[in-house]
Amino acid sequence: MRLIEAFFPLCLALLMGCSIRRVAVDRIGNAVAGSSGVYASDDDPELVRDATPFALKTVEGLLQESPAHQGLLLSACSGFTQYAHAFLQDEADYAEAKDPERAAELRARAKKLYLRARGYGLRGLEAALPGFGDQLRTAPDAALARAGRKQVPLLYYTAAAWAAAFALDVSDSSLSVDQTLMEKLARRALALDPAWEGGAVHEFLVAWEAGHAQAGGSAAKARAHFQEAVRLSRGLRASVYVTFAEAVALEAQDRPGFTALLGDALRVDPDRDPARRTAILVAQRRARWLLGRSGELFNDPEEKQP
Repeated sequence: MRLIEAFFPLCLALLMGCSIRRVAVDRIGNAVAGSSGVYASDDDPELVRDATPFALKTVEGLLQESPAHQGLLLSACSGFTQYAHAFLQDEADYAEAKDPERAAELRARAKKLYLRARGYGLRGLEAALPGFGDQLRTAPDAALARAGRKQVPLLYYTAAAWAAAFALDVSDSSLSVDQTLMEKLARRALALDPAWEGGAVHEFLVAWEAGHAQAGGSAAKARAHFQEAVRLSRGLRASVYVTFAEAVALEAQDRPGFTALLGDALRVDPDRDPARRTAILVAQRRARWLLGRSGELFNDPEEKQP
């Protein structure tokens, strides 16, 4: 997971004169955009969770000085998306049984941050492709045809944030009407670079296809994307096993398949992919939680007997 690095000393840039400050901000933005992130390789997700808000607010502060900096806009879009997913939405699920009010609060907050991430993503695409925002609404295919491989990260994270916000609140009609745009952003990213981030876009489409059966999606299409994500990541993308387990195996009430997929996720060695170590550990935590709830999730009469 490419969460944002915190640049404590760089806050001094905000105290400088305007021109010097702008140069400093642009240099910082370039550093953020070019960094793989010390957070992504950390082996302590709790530390990452606690440190990330300061990092994100630092990025937002820098964006006030350089509003069109594409590196900072991508950092904000990706950072808020990942933080909301790993440390708010997941935590809401874990809290649901014991504290439903807390779970509802976390989901509401996650939705707000997903929408904030979407806003930064659209700003980033607008900065790279002037007029993109208006054209996306009126002629989405033409707008997306202008995007190139450099825009793949923004296309992906914008789609992911947009879709995640909708998934948390399917009754939100303002999001429901934009489902086609969410999908188009993701499919353009896939067309431009199907191997990006070890099959990240394929993983997005696993959940998308499984959840849109009435609009042409299917478990078979989801499986094809799952297999590609596994191949492209060399089996090291733990989250795709969890995604497929929840989106397809659970929906089909395939308990053996569900259990096997989560076992595959838990067998991924985080040290074999240090650039995504934190993401692997977060996915494995969810896999363990899901395995512990198997008796509740499946219609197994024998399992439910006292």
